[in-house]
Amino acid sequence: MDWIYALAAGYLLGSIPFGLILTRLTGAGDLRAIGSGNIGATNVLRTGRKGLAAATLLLDLAKGLAAVLIADRLWPEAVGLAALGAVLGHCFPVWLKFRGGKGVATLMGVSLGLAWPIGAAYAVAWVGMLAVTRISSLSGMTAAVVAPIVAATLGMAQFALVLAVLAALVLWLHRANIARLRAGTEPRVGGSKDTQA
Repeated sequence: MDWIYALAAGYLLGSIPFGLILTRLTGAGDLRAIGSGNIGATNVLRTGRKGLAAATLLLDLAKGLAAVLIADRLWPEAVGLAALGAVLGHCFPVWLKFRGGKGVATLMGVSLGLAWPIGAAYAVAWVGMLAVTRISSLSGMTAAVVAPIVAATLGMAQFALVLAVLAALVLWLHRANIARLRAGTEPRVGGSKDTQA
């Protein structure tokens, strides 16, 4: 039962659509009708409100972190399932007909909650790739792949497996971005194409 509780709690926390809530509260409109239609921070940035995008990123990160920390206190043997549930909740929220975000920020929160070295490596990979390429999707995917590698390197096999599954999910949700990267048409943060994505 602990596994079920942890998975359900993680899912419910992860399914809170902060990007959609913030854009509606601030009069920025329905985020699902803007840009890519995604509810994550990158699409919030396309509203032109950088502060709102930053708040979305931090809140999406926080809900992943919270899911893991709560599970660690209540159901310590099922922390991995809480992490899985949080990212699944963000990507497939029942409240939005299972159309959510791509899980990058929530996965960072989850990684940080599982073990701070994993979270730190995730952040360095994400920020570093973004600084070099200014391509949000590539940065997020790179960080997602780095997390299970670092977990495995540190001997945290139980976390490495969950993070590998979540990395595969993030890559699958970015399949359209991958196609644009191969075609050289993926928009860059701050670039003219970014508002058209």
